[in-house]
Amino acid sequence: MGKPTGFLEYQRQTNAGEGPLERTAHYREFHVRLDREARRRQGARCMECGVPFCQSGAVLNGMVSGCPLHNLIPEWNDLIYQGNFKRALGRLLKTNNFPEFTGRVCPALCEAACTCGLNGEAVTIKENELGIIEDAWEQGLMAPRPPEVRTGMRVAVVGSGPSGLACAAQLNSRGHSVTVFERADRPGGLLMYGIPNMKLEKTIVQRRTELMAAEGVVFRTGVDVGRDLDPRALVEEHDAVVLCCGAAKPRDLQVPGREGEGVAFAVDFLGATTRSLLDSGLKDGRYLSARDKDVVIVGGGDTGNDCVGTAIRQGCRSVVQLEMMPKAPDSRSEDDPWPEWPRVCKTDYGQEEAIARFGHDPRIYQTTLTEVLRDESGALTGVKTVKLTPSLQQVEGSEEILPCGLLLIAAGFLGPQDYLPEALGLERTPRSCVQTPVGRYATSVPKVFAAGDMRRGQSLVVWAIQEGRAAAREVDEFLMGYTDLY
Repeated sequence: MGKPTGFLEYQRQTNAGEGPLERTAHYREFHVRLDREARRRQGARCMECGVPFCQSGAVLNGMVSGCPLHNLIPEWNDLIYQGNFKRALGRLLKTNNFPEFTGRVCPALCEAACTCGLNGEAVTIKENELGIIEDAWEQGLMAPRPPEVRTGMRVAVVGSGPSGLACAAQLNSRGHSVTVFERADRPGGLLMYGIPNMKLEKTIVQRRTELMAAEGVVFRTGVDVGRDLDPRALVEEHDAVVLCCGAAKPRDLQVPGREGEGVAFAVDFLGATTRSLLDSGLKDGRYLSARDKDVVIVGGGDTGNDCVGTAIRQGCRSVVQLEMMPKAPDSRSEDDPWPEWPRVCKTDYGQEEAIARFGHDPRIYQTTLTEVLRDESGALTGVKTVKLTPSLQQVEGSEEILPCGLLLIAAGFLGPQDYLPEALGLERTPRSCVQTPVGRYATSVPKVFAAGDMRRGQSLVVWAIQEGRAAAREVDEFLMGYTDLY
């Protein structure tokens, strides 16, 4: 535990950030980490609570409470308090391959289950985690550690998102020869092209993949397995193949006027902006710009929020976010007790920036889009919306027209794209994900495994890492007859 009375003596202190208006002038991360002494005080707030729900990953009332990776949170919080950041690093990396990712983009399921949050403010678990790993990078502790012995087994991992990277890292540490195939021009998957720079700067992804390469993982980018490379040949040439291709099939809108210019999927909008930013600092113009446009975003989740923040940085005239569901309460209701995940309204960074820029929350609740409006030349001019009841029935007479010069669809994903699973003849679930036995990762095709969003459906980075690690254990046992991977 941390200091026995730490939660009484010290208040929760989070990393300070730039103001909403100041940070929209750039695409960089905008939080500054606490120094070591302040971080020690935050570690001291972790108490000996008897049952640490923070690391449980238990399903309560249909939602996960605590960390799916079962991070050893009380242990490394205590080590932070003691000032032993090096030992804390070892305990953190025991369960999480990429704390620098989860420490930035995870919604912190752990903090929602923190005992201190029952009658006060939770421990800054997510930021403590980030403090440990970033301190390690600064101190030169994150040096390559290639395996001393190779097994002679060859494994192909298709996809370099968080599940693919975690699986590759684990199997490589075991001594297998791992090649990661990525269809984009840079490794990282959604970490590279799905999450904007201001949440996760791409130098953070690059330094990790460079470290993995130095440890022996081979990255082959610009290779689209299923189109550029026959997946059946890949299976023949390797001892095992792990598919970690994500849930890259976006949910579309089936409304009049959908086809034509001015409408894009959120992932394409975000990815093109990031690629142009990395290639030329946005000077090449090879992205869909929101400058001087009225932007309408369909979808009120994290991806929609990322679109809000990106559109504002590009100089949009206005931005609204359409959300089908009612606004969540601002505080826990009686039927949403701790340590369940709190079903409360969260105002994220993009929405904060919209409030500061335009004077109001961009979200419009219980509203859906019914038609995309175009002029005689086919140019996008607006969208027609209608209000919804809590049961998602349209409210007659509630139609409204919103000006729109750019429509972004952030309505979630339906599963993996079809061409690779179909090429291998893989069994699919009703949600079109790759079918595996419950709690297992082997597919219906011998030597082929699946993990991450491709197997479980659209989810969080922390779940993708958990899936990649679990798949690696199963692959290792398949190859060697036993496994000592955690």
